[in-house]
Amino acid sequence: MASRVIKVEALARVEGEGSLHIRVRDGKVQSLQFGIFEPPRFFEAFLKGRDHSEAPDITARICGICPIAYQMGASQAMEDALGVVVPRPIRQLRRLLYCGEWIESHALHVYMLHAPDFLGMADALELARKDRATVEKALRLKKLGNDILETFGGRAIHPVNLRIGGFHSTPPKARVKALAAELRWAIEQSLATIKLVGGFEFPDIERDYTFVALRHPDEYAIHEGRLISNRGMDIPVSGFLDHFDEEHVAHSNALHGFALPDHAAYSVGPLARYNLNHDQLAPLAKQAAAEAGLGATVGNPFKSIVVRSVEILQVCIDALAIVEDYDEPDRPFVAYEPRAGIGHGCTEAPRGICYHRYELAEDGAIVSARIVPPTAQNQKTIEEDLHEVVTRNLALDDEALKWRCEQAIRNYDPCISCATHFLKLTVDRD
Repeated sequence: MASRVIKVEALARVEGEGSLHIRVRDGKVQSLQFGIFEPPRFFEAFLKGRDHSEAPDITARICGICPIAYQMGASQAMEDALGVVVPRPIRQLRRLLYCGEWIESHALHVYMLHAPDFLGMADALELARKDRATVEKALRLKKLGNDILETFGGRAIHPVNLRIGGFHSTPPKARVKALAAELRWAIEQSLATIKLVGGFEFPDIERDYTFVALRHPDEYAIHEGRLISNRGMDIPVSGFLDHFDEEHVAHSNALHGFALPDHAAYSVGPLARYNLNHDQLAPLAKQAAAEAGLGATVGNPFKSIVVRSVEILQVCIDALAIVEDYDEPDRPFVAYEPRAGIGHGCTEAPRGICYHRYELAEDGAIVSARIVPPTAQNQKTIEEDLHEVVTRNLALDDEALKWRCEQAIRNYDPCISCATHFLKLTVDRD
């Protein structure tokens, strides 16, 4: 029997430590494992017993790229448990803060982590040597996202200004208005980004995914909404665990998410949001997407780089509107009293929905915590994508096949923790 093994010890240009092992026998994929070997960090365990007010700052440390996803999800879950209703001005500032996170995260992924795959380059350093101007614009775009995080969060990495009920303080009007000029530039740069990535050559693959994302009646859902799918699901965030769960698999230290009742894979993130909320995009974003060759639905995972770029434009438009309408709120937060309860929160991290559930004791101490990040939810889908990619590309030599598999994983911008490099590739042939 002809056997072929592709083994990657550590994935490059992803946040964290992951690996890939594929065995092909007689032209068929015999086994395939997208492994996450980064040690477990036990956040849910050491949240237990802490005061509920500590959850936003503790969970922010889960990720340096998307800390707002965790802070805001934790805050919403606590507010749900405590009966806190956040007024519109605070809600809008939360959306603006989340726009900043999307801008910095998506810009990093599109230009530094994923574009080199499509340009035939090893990494962003090679891109910088060959096209310095493009990389400088990308860094300026990412800096804008960081500036928004600093303005409302106190700092760009693990912001400290969020709290249950709102913010510890809100910035003066002049500081917020100063963001407008750079946001106008970012809108133009986003259009240029969509045009650039829309011109990439994409592998010919279309998959029929089960997409899951937040849906809001009035806006492109980022930080609030109901959970919907393209299979007819429409539930409140509190119903998440009735429809989804996680399981341990031997080859991963991260749990694998699945849809109930049949353990099916499902997809969260940019493609899911775009397919389920295309009608909520701003007119300019819809037009740019169409000009880049995207329809109202997208089933090619490699085109996620185009969708992310459309989302950068969308949040720049949203952020500018909020900035231009900004007046400092009378109070930065809603006061409340601790009580026993169970609360749920869910927001759209750049990589997909991030779910939180907390149970509180009468004094506000955390009895239990459950956090389901987007990469865990996407792992089964990533493996199914890889199976399809390998099957379609068996004619490629080992190095080219490895490259295509890397590219397929990076479609999801998996957020494991911090980027590493390939260390070793072994190919065994019989």
